[in-house]
Amino acid sequence: MSLNLEDIARLAGVSRSTVSRVINHHPNVSDATRQKVLQIIEEQNFRPNLAARTLVTQRTRVIGILIPHAVAVFTPYYFPTLLQGIGDTTHERDYATLLWWGQSGAEEERFTRRILQQNRLMDGLIIASATVDDPLIPRMLQMKIPFVMVERPLYFADQISYVTIDNVQGAKMAVDHLIKLGRRRIGHLTGSLNNVDGQDRLTGYRLALQEHGIPFNPDYVVEAQFTRKAGYTGMKELLQRDVDAVFAGNDDAAVGALQAMHEANVCIPEDIALVGFDDLPTALDFTPQLTTIHQPIREKGATATSVLLDIIEGMVEAPRHVLLPTELVIRESCGGPQA
Repeated sequence: MSLNLEDIARLAGVSRSTVSRVINHHPNVSDATRQKVLQIIEEQNFRPNLAARTLVTQRTRVIGILIPHAVAVFTPYYFPTLLQGIGDTTHERDYATLLWWGQSGAEEERFTRRILQQNRLMDGLIIASATVDDPLIPRMLQMKIPFVMVERPLYFADQISYVTIDNVQGAKMAVDHLIKLGRRRIGHLTGSLNNVDGQDRLTGYRLALQEHGIPFNPDYVVEAQFTRKAGYTGMKELLQRDVDAVFAGNDDAAVGALQAMHEANVCIPEDIALVGFDDLPTALDFTPQLTTIHQPIREKGATATSVLLDIIEGMVEAPRHVLLPTELVIRESCGGPQA
């Protein structure tokens, strides 16, 4: 016999609306009642009619994830780890995911239109590593589509929920450490400067120099676009500029820098110290092992998803801004103990 909500309500001794709230993860249900209803659902092997639920709630229980193609191609660890965190929360709260793999150049406008036209396929969207002038963001605000960003937005911050780390402080922590080790000619292989994380890490680099009375030298700054290839070519430039340390905007760029230094027979860290950012598995895969700034990537994905689902389910009224901590992880590539 096929059971419905009324049957489950009768067996559990509660109202039909209470069963509906439990199934839809609504917070206004006591723990005892929730457990009683869930026990009946499990005992009766009850599976809600998803099509009927969608008609009633106007929700798909699907969230979209937008990852820009140009970034993701070069980061084999960061985005899979972020997706694991997103999956942790969607699994726990009974949602599915739809992955949008971004385009660039002439295809960007067409891609943006597709997302907006097909927004009924999903209840909301997580946007990861958007460019500062991404045309999708103001359009989503205008259409009132729920979304959360996995970085600090440059514009409309008072209207947008986001989850990020303190990139300025993290970068400053890395450069402070190099300065305390006696380094003064510190280069910076930046991330993409059309990305807020890349801009903020450059700001942190400059603040550290300023606080220690070290003049900023623009010749020591090369854009490395968060990629290993750009880190490699950028490091070749910095080798011509007599740097004694390098802060890379992410670990991929730092690995490219390591390769360039090895080819030039540079001793690391004796000749040039190196610090990356992210603490990806690659930080341990090379010699010397990479000193880096750890950020909780998986937690960032999980938290962003939790915020988005709270918005979708009406549990959040004002935009939420979540800042997760970073940590300096010292290994062989910078030399010296933690100051």
